[in-house]
Amino acid sequence: MENRKKVYVYTDGSCSGNPGPGGWGCILKYNSVEKELCGGDKNTTNNRMEMTAVIEALKALKEPCDVELYTDSQYICNSINNEWVFSWKNNGWKKADKKPALNIELWEEILKLIELHNVKFNWIKGHAGHPENERCDKLAVEQTAIYSE
Repeated sequence: MENRKKVYVYTDGSCSGNPGPGGWGCILKYNSVEKELCGGDKNTTNNRMEMTAVIEALKALKEPCDVELYTDSQYICNSINNEWVFSWKNNGWKKADKKPALNIELWEEILKLIELHNVKFNWIKGHAGHPENERCDKLAVEQTAIYSE
């Protein structure tokens, strides 16, 4: 495999009410370069904002990269690392209990992006003092407040 840039990505999402106004934030690090991105939505869920942070971070990469992605979303990490999302897709977006999977359009976008990049999903405990996670949380909460107005 060709030499790819190694990028570290940190993501978080926030929601006031679930559903309600929400925000997302992410930090991309490559060598000494850092980039912060954020946004939100007037009517969303926490999981959708967590997923949007991942999508926007990966979309910001200009070429295929090796990515170490850190999120405090067990929903995202478990769905990818335990390969649940691949089963949902193969079963017509139905979960093991035959109920429909949620956030299908976001999962489809994530699956497309992880085909481009070599992404390792890592779970980190939220609100536990991890500097980048705390910064992403701050970005997400600020966006939630903006979209609450």
